[in-house]
Amino acid sequence: MSNKLPSPVFIPKSVTDETLAVPATQGKHILEPFKSAAQGSGTYILEDCEVDNKCEVHRTEADLWTCLQGEVEFEVGGEMIDPYERMHADGSKDIFEVRSAPGNIRGATNYLLHPGDLLFIPAGVPHAHRTQGTARMYFTKIPQPEVPLEDVPGWKGNES
Repeated sequence: MSNKLPSPVFIPKSVTDETLAVPATQGKHILEPFKSAAQGSGTYILEDCEVDNKCEVHRTEADLWTCLQGEVEFEVGGEMIDPYERMHADGSKDIFEVRSAPGNIRGATNYLLHPGDLLFIPAGVPHAHRTQGTARMYFTKIPQPEVPLEDVPGWKGNES
């Protein structure tokens, strides 16, 4: 009997430094070698350039964000305005993620992350991030108990 377990992944600081030394490109990207090394674990370095993300709630996972470069503003908490279930490319619903348009959180707390700052966002908590320039962040998805859809702040039972 052979158990095929994933291998540990070690990424030395020198590789992180080399990755962050490359000039940023416009848009939102998950950077290599971190994307491949994560092997589906949900740990990445994200590069955002002048973005204003949709508001979202993850119902089965928390986000742990670490700012590596630049500044990024987060809106966290409060209540989503006009939320909807995220749709996959094939047209099916992602029943574990709820979204709304950028800026559609009422009563959120704002956090401005600088290099070295961390932000933990539990499952079920509305959040969005934006940046005027370039920000590079390391984030990890952490499994958590499922938050019922009716407990998502702002959800009113709409099935749109």
